[in-house]
Amino acid sequence: MTDFELGAVQERFADIVWANEPIGSGDLVKICERELNWKKPTTYTVLRKLCEKGLLQNENGVVMSLVSKEEFYSARSEQIIEKSYSGSLPAFVAAFLSRRELTASEVEEIQRMIDTFKEG
Repeated sequence: MTDFELGAVQERFADIVWANEPIGSGDLVKICERELNWKKPTTYTVLRKLCEKGLLQNENGVVMSLVSKEEFYSARSEQIIEKSYSGSLPAFVAAFLSRRELTASEVEEIQRMIDTFKEG
């Protein structure tokens, strides 16, 4: 997957698209005006940039993602682990757990994920 470097504003915009897609570009302008206090040109500028990055598409006035929200955040998590923890998932988990305790249900859910992975 492409290394999508998004700023906070672009990420918020992508979240709006993901939550509403497929969405007409005119409706997207209205949502961005209401939620982000943007004017029409700002919406179209950010949309164009995210289309150029290959994250979104605007075809015949209908905006859709080319990369799902899940794919995007999964790839982003992998990039963080790679850049900050030399690709070591255990090092990431250790750092995460040093600042936060897991609930019993979280431990059970993670254990189920690990067991499912082991099974195949």
